Amino acid sequence: MRKEEVFELVKGCICEVLPELNDHQFQYDDRLVDLGADSVDRAEIVMKTMEALSLNIPRVELSGVKNIGELADALYAKL
Repeated sequence: MRKEEVFELVKGCICEVLPELNDHQFQYDDRLVDLGADSVDRAEIVMKTMEALSLNIPRVELSGVKNIGELADALYAKL
């Protein structure tokens, strides 16, 4: 799987949790909190994405990511 595919998967999970963002033009530097995701939404997005990638990593390892591009990069690095 390519890094771009992981980013697309993250975007899909964001839209599942926050359907009002279906028409949003996602950028790598978009921050989930700026998109309206609260802490529960953010945890659900990360969980759904990890499940889709069959990853089981401690979420604390992802605590330093600042935006969805960094989230995709961090998840891609664990594949």
